[in-house]
Amino acid sequence: MGTIQALRGTRDILPEEIVYWQRVEATAREILGRATYTEIRTPTFEETALFERGIGEATDVVGKEMYTFLDKGERSITLRPEGTAGVVRAFIEHGLFAQGGVQRLWYTGPMFRYERPGAGRQRQFHQIGVEVLGSPDPRADAEVIAIASNILQTLGLKDLQLDLNSLGKREDRQQYRQALVDYLTPYKEELDPDSQDRLTRNPLRILDSKSDRTQEIAKDAPSILDYLGAESKRHFDRVQQLLSDLGISYRINPRLVRGLDYYSHTAFEFISGNLGSQATVCGGGRYDGLVAELGGPETPAVGWAIGLERLVILLQQIQEKPQQHLDFYVVSRGDAAEAQALILAQKLRESGFSVELDLSGSAFKKQFARADKSGAVACLILGDEEAANKTVKLKWMATKEQEAIAQTDLLAKTEQLRREIDTLKTQQ
Repeated sequence: MGTIQALRGTRDILPEEIVYWQRVEATAREILGRATYTEIRTPTFEETALFERGIGEATDVVGKEMYTFLDKGERSITLRPEGTAGVVRAFIEHGLFAQGGVQRLWYTGPMFRYERPGAGRQRQFHQIGVEVLGSPDPRADAEVIAIASNILQTLGLKDLQLDLNSLGKREDRQQYRQALVDYLTPYKEELDPDSQDRLTRNPLRILDSKSDRTQEIAKDAPSILDYLGAESKRHFDRVQQLLSDLGISYRINPRLVRGLDYYSHTAFEFISGNLGSQATVCGGGRYDGLVAELGGPETPAVGWAIGLERLVILLQQIQEKPQQHLDFYVVSRGDAAEAQALILAQKLRESGFSVELDLSGSAFKKQFARADKSGAVACLILGDEEAANKTVKLKWMATKEQEAIAQTDLLAKTEQLRREIDTLKTQQ
């Protein structure tokens, strides 16, 4: 019988890589917490209708990429392809709008889309996202963009470009849609097959085509910025001014439409020059009509999502693996010593230290070699003599100095040990 491997488009995140993920998640959690965003966790699968109504049946996500199936109750279920629709469903279902004011929410977790796997693009992928519900103010747009920028810069990313556009109100898009169809129709036979299909179903997505010929045709297409009404233009102008005030540079990209139907007004993407064709690290925008579309009250909203796979690829290119500094490595040999070593290691862990206990039972020489490779600040050594005397040898790895100390005394001086270890860590 052959071995079972991970399905195509999924991958294991192994310990060598997970430290990058943990750094991203910890950085985002800290920055979002300082901005008073609270975490929300929604199911990984929902009724299919949620995404058909929320994302739009004419989108590629709904039409081609969703993992949809009938459950044992003959209900149509879909693994979530994105996070916003589920957050909005929870916002409505639990009456969060009744609390008044602005809801600042964030989430993280796996999403699922059936598409061709590539660098930074998997069928199961992960996102961190934010949603600000309840504010039509352009400051909300600028705030979420600034927070995304803060997270990416704190992580050390530098080669990033912020693309900005406005999709206006529904009436603006309807007028633009007709102008775009009028322009593209004479070229229909020259468009790629997907764009020919989109011409009647979702013409704005043609601007996002990867076909060289389609892009050449679309180059001279009308700009949506020429179809913005006065209100939409004021909103977009204000967002631009706020970003300039914040010192955040941007590029106006009238071809930026995003892939989901619920967007209105501001749309934006942070793009990396190091990811080839899959260059978007963070994308988002305003979606003022989505809550009402899903059965809730009229609620303005804006948000974004960061793709973690792509972000981790970037971090691996520019940074060495984040170091996880170990406080103690515990070496022991002999039944009594090994039993005491387990107790000592656990008590140190409960006191807040990071401790690795060697479980190999091998000779001291091999255990000491592993201690040297572990990066621990100190090594604790227990043999037959230490076990009999209830002592332990404390060896400082940097200086190789060691001392014998009673196990009870070691546990009693945890504050002093912490200061000494923190000092040595800063010198590593």
